Amino acid sequence: YKSLSLSLSLSIYIYIYMHCFLDLSSQIKIIKKKMKMSLFFGVNLMFLCIFFIKGSLSELERLEHPLTKYDGSLSFLVVGDWGRKGGFNQSLVAHQMGIVGEQLDIDFVISVGDNFYEDGLKGDTDPSFEASFSHIYTHPSLQKQWYSVLGNHDYRGNVSAQLSQVLTQKDWRWFCRRSFVLSSGMVEFFFVDTNPFVEKYFTDPEDHTYDWSNVLPRKKYISNLLIDLDLQMKKSCATWKFVVGHHGIKTAGEHGVTQELVDQLVPILEENKVDLYINGHDHCLQHIGSNGEIQFLTSGGGSKAWRGNVQPWDPKELKLYYDGQGFMSLHVTHSQAKFIYYDVSGNVLHQSTLSKNSKRSYLF
Repeated sequence: YKSLSLSLSLSIYIYIYMHCFLDLSSQIKIIKKKMKMSLFFGVNLMFLCIFFIKGSLSELERLEHPLTKYDGSLSFLVVGDWGRKGGFNQSLVAHQMGIVGEQLDIDFVISVGDNFYEDGLKGDTDPSFEASFSHIYTHPSLQKQWYSVLGNHDYRGNVSAQLSQVLTQKDWRWFCRRSFVLSSGMVEFFFVDTNPFVEKYFTDPEDHTYDWSNVLPRKKYISNLLIDLDLQMKKSCATWKFVVGHHGIKTAGEHGVTQELVDQLVPILEENKVDLYINGHDHCLQHIGSNGEIQFLTSGGGSKAWRGNVQPWDPKELKLYYDGQGFMSLHVTHSQAKFIYYDVSGNVLHQSTLSKNSKRSYLF
């Protein structure tokens, strides 16, 4: 009896032990499996987040231009619609830019697009680069960094050529990107590729061929750009925010208002309290704006001009319209931004000063 009882007890004990051990082993296996799955999904989620950030919210390329003046001020020139191998008074405008550049001791030059006519560059060995840029802007004061965006005529050529480091190796001054952010002291510049916004370039290109590589699908490109731009502006702590693009938003010129930019870009500019929008496209010099609002500055007189086609505009807003060649200078301090327009002979056509008051700027 005792032997039977002992044997039975031992059997029960072994059964319970084996059952618990097996159950525990199964649970451990299940836990390990769940941990592996959690790790797998966690890693995938991380990569998805990185992909989302890079794909939809990828930060615009950021550059910094150091200040060189003891008072922390910044001076630069703006020219657009120029690349004609010196023709249509391009060389004369370049000469006057050199004189003014020396007087102001400029830090750099901004090009607002249509850098090479008629159809951009054919490639990074296209002699038009030297013929329209290096051999034209030769004054010592213009041997500074040039920051450029693309115009619609540039998109009719090989876009990647203008963005290529090969050109920078040929002429160190050259820097061109579709969109980027430039920080210099108290100013942040937001360079925006406005070309893909224009619907007619896609639906009715006439006899032109545009290089939309790395732009299509268009809607995604525009959406990502607007998200990136808004994000960078919201992060900015700069005293002044200037936006640079090729196409006009408020303009009395021949091309007229770019409605796509009014609908999609302007709300972001207004929300982020941008001070200036600087453009070309219309071959003229122009200042449109009201107190406490964004000032719209056109500097598209780098070469061919005198089109003689001026659209009606509210005279209270239209401070200057000059249908000829020329360029613009800006001198910026912490409290003021002064801009001056010059004609092909260097005569001052118009000047105005923005005063920074709290978060808004006012003309005087």
